[in-house]
Amino acid sequence: MSDKPQTDGAAAGAAPKSKKMLVIALALLVVALAAGGGWVYVMKRNAAMALDGEEVVEEEAHEVHKEPPVYLPLDNMVVNLADPGGERVAQVGVVLQLADANAPEQVKAYLPTIRSEILLLVSQRTADELLLREGKEKLAQDILGSAAHHFPGEVASAKKKTGKKKSKAPANPIQGVLFSSFIVQ
Repeated sequence: MSDKPQTDGAAAGAAPKSKKMLVIALALLVVALAAGGGWVYVMKRNAAMALDGEEVVEEEAHEVHKEPPVYLPLDNMVVNLADPGGERVAQVGVVLQLADANAPEQVKAYLPTIRSEILLLVSQRTADELLLREGKEKLAQDILGSAAHHFPGEVASAKKKTGKKKSKAPANPIQGVLFSSFIVQ
C-alpha cells in the first residue's frame, strides 16, 4: 500500500506542473499571435495610408495640369550690365508663364512697364552674377516680384452693401518667368 500513495503523490505532483506548463505555453502562444496580428494590422494600415497619400498627390497633380500652360514670349532684350567699365552686355529672351488663357490680355496691358522693369533689373546685375544659375534664378524671382505690383490681390465684390466677403482674383496672372535665351558678352 505504501507504493500506491507514492505513485499517486508523484502523479499528483506531475499533473499540476504539466498543467502549469500547458497554461504558460498557451499564454505565450496567445501573446505571440496577438503581437503578430497587431504587426500585420499596423503594416496594412501604413500601406493603405501610403496608397491614399499617393492617390491624393496624383489627383492634385491631375487637377493642376488639366489645361496646358499658357506662355507669353517677349522680344529679346540687349542690356548693358553693371560691370566696371560698362563693356559687358547681356542678351536676354524672356517668356512669361501665365495662369490661364485669359491672362495674356491682362498682362499685355502692362507689357511696356513690365519690359522696362526687366531691363532695369538686368542692368543692375554684373556678368559674374548672371553667369551663375543662382543669379539667373534670383533674376527670374525679381522679375516675378516686380510684375506682381501691377495686379491687384483682392477685388471687392459688386455687392459690397450686402456684406459678402471679397472675392479673390488671381494675385498675379504671371506664374513664372522662363528664359528662352541668355547670352552674356
